[in-house]
Amino acid sequence: MQTDDQQILWIEEPELGYSGKSYLRLFAEGMTTTIKHLFGPKQTIESPEERYQPPDPLLYRGVHRLNRDEQGRVKCVACFLCATACPAHCIDIVAAESPWPDREKYPESFTIDELRCIFCGMCEEACPVDAIELTSLYDLSGKSREEMIFDKEKLLSVYDQTKDAEPMRSKREPLG
Repeated sequence: MQTDDQQILWIEEPELGYSGKSYLRLFAEGMTTTIKHLFGPKQTIESPEERYQPPDPLLYRGVHRLNRDEQGRVKCVACFLCATACPAHCIDIVAAESPWPDREKYPESFTIDELRCIFCGMCEEACPVDAIELTSLYDLSGKSREEMIFDKEKLLSVYDQTKDAEPMRSKREPLG
């Protein structure tokens, strides 16, 4: 690259004024937030006697679930988009030829390593058929690493637990 090239537009760094160089305004905003929290209402939850309720459970990102279709089959079509979009690489899918005429493939095996997952929701966004979703179940614990690897049956059982309280995104009312 030539420095005298006419197609290159060189931009000068702007001069900062006193307010740009000073951290005084940022310090004041931080102290205001701290004082609001010091003298505001306290929120204490006596766990496990009291359960935390997220403000909007449909927006909360907790444990994954695999949704079922109208016939009770796994809704996933094994397209691998969720595994591709996952930044933590915690989703593993083994596809097989589908025994049903309405799709080509289905997941013979579907596992998510919940200890590796960062609960970002990219898998949920990438899924074209709304097969995988994050629920509002947050109290996730296990006694071993093997218990925290959710297979297809465990993910479908999470759907069975949460289907009434948290309907699938395709069945929800639009926000707004």
